[in-house]
Amino acid sequence: MKVLRVSLYVLVVWLTGWAVNAHAQQAVTFPSGDSTGQGLLYLPHGAGPHPALIVIHEWWGLNDWIKQEAAGYASKGYVALAVDLYRGKVADTPDLAHELSRGLPQDQGVHDLTSALKWLSARKDVDSHRIGAVGWCMGGGYAIQLAVAAPTLKAVAVNYGALPTDRSALEQIHATMLGNFGGQDRGITPDSVHAFAAAMQSIGKPVDVKIYPDAGHAFENPNNTGGYRPADASDALARVDRFFAQTLRP
Repeated sequence: MKVLRVSLYVLVVWLTGWAVNAHAQQAVTFPSGDSTGQGLLYLPHGAGPHPALIVIHEWWGLNDWIKQEAAGYASKGYVALAVDLYRGKVADTPDLAHELSRGLPQDQGVHDLTSALKWLSARKDVDSHRIGAVGWCMGGGYAIQLAVAAPTLKAVAVNYGALPTDRSALEQIHATMLGNFGGQDRGITPDSVHAFAAAMQSIGKPVDVKIYPDAGHAFENPNNTGGYRPADASDALARVDRFFAQTLRP
């Protein structure tokens, strides 16, 4: 029986690895103003046109967890472009992550994302009317900034990202919004989440937010030692899956 369990475990690991490899990453570049943006592209099976997602990393950079998330979206039928806002740099300590995030000019980050959206929209395997964005932490904040800057974006999922409060900025958002937040997050507080949702609703913008009472910041990241909450993370990611299925699927 023990041998059988080990064999089944090996089979599951092998099948999981095969599934990820079936959506192998492709390094891509695209024009971004006077410079060149970059990212990793993951393609679903079939010719398309498919719905597409811009996947935006945390302050750590485009690391293995974000690559795994992007590959997962490809396996669900989306053309997934994980934009590398740090252009090749990845942090392995909080100090370096802080340095990289502070060193990224906001206008450059937004420009890279709007350029990525334009590049995705021009692909023959992408339905340009069904493109969304998903981000975590710093990437969640950039996902909302992308929604403000790009009215053609259809749906945005924000996971504990900074929320805009300026009414004129919110009025520029045409994407349907979904958000997942931690009740113990000392940066993106529940009060700020409620204020954002109320402001969006007051101007007739569709929004769905959920606060997980016992979760802190970055509760979905399995590398967040001490702060990862598997049950809450599973629920939040399932909400995102349903959200994109409803907003980006024909």
